[in-house]
Amino acid sequence: MKKVLITGAAGFLGSHLCDRFVQEGYYVIGMDNLLTGSLENIEHLFPLKNFEYHHHDVTKFVHIPGELHYILHFASPASPVDYLRMPIQTMKVGSIGTINLLGLAKEKKARILVASTSEIYGDPSVHPQTEEYWGNVNPVGPRGVYDEAKRFMEAITMAYHRFHGVDTRIVRIFNTYGPRMRLDDGRALPAFMNQALRGEDLTVFGDGSQTRSFCYVDDMVEGIYRLLMSNYHLPINLGNPYEITIKQFAEEIIALTGCKQKIVYKPLPQDDPKQRRPDITKARQILGWEPQIDRAEGLRRTYEYFKQKLQKQS
Repeated sequence: MKKVLITGAAGFLGSHLCDRFVQEGYYVIGMDNLLTGSLENIEHLFPLKNFEYHHHDVTKFVHIPGELHYILHFASPASPVDYLRMPIQTMKVGSIGTINLLGLAKEKKARILVASTSEIYGDPSVHPQTEEYWGNVNPVGPRGVYDEAKRFMEAITMAYHRFHGVDTRIVRIFNTYGPRMRLDDGRALPAFMNQALRGEDLTVFGDGSQTRSFCYVDDMVEGIYRLLMSNYHLPINLGNPYEITIKQFAEEIIALTGCKQKIVYKPLPQDDPKQRRPDITKARQILGWEPQIDRAEGLRRTYEYFKQKLQKQS
């Protein structure tokens, strides 16, 4: 049984990856310090013989006894609410944490996949964003702690690949949504759904003309799995190329939830990207991957999850 270490295992994407690798028959070691993750996301795996959980901060030395075949590094605050609240931890997990895991991969001769982000493109002047675009990032702005942590992560990963011959993969993840997102995550989808379910007006920043592309979590996990099993070591975009304005998105949530609230507008945060859409040509050609779940179905599933979550809390 091949062994895989997944960091950020109790988070949104990390927990879905744990599910996938358990289902594929791997022995999964889930690691998380629960800074933003929740054990609730993975507690259903605890009784299984091929899953174990380590409560650990990857910015400290990481030791895994015995063989290790794969590492997926998904530990990091990922929403603006979190990385603005924890700027130094965000930079440490992207730098020191990544170095620790690359060192582990080198020692174990394991293949490592690191989770980068569309945020490395900043507020892009190229649209849609291809992997060759170097980005338009403000390194000293409030979002710089996340953007630069991920840019450093990519650079150090390629350094270990070129200098030490470590078998590396880099995924640039665009907006992903689905069950297990936190209601207080701060990103557009959980914020809108939370407001709609609580009977509050939906808050849109700016005039709502900024665009995003939303990929359902099952599609993202499939893409990540395919990338890990591929022979491609350069960064690759994964996301849904179908673009929508934030205002349209808020209107879709209102229609889905049947709420009677209206949209209210607030000032746009500093360095908030105006456009965000992945060019997934490489993912199509190299991985044979593209999203399969349309937004209507994905939103319906996510809405059911949030509704149940709120019912439990009340």
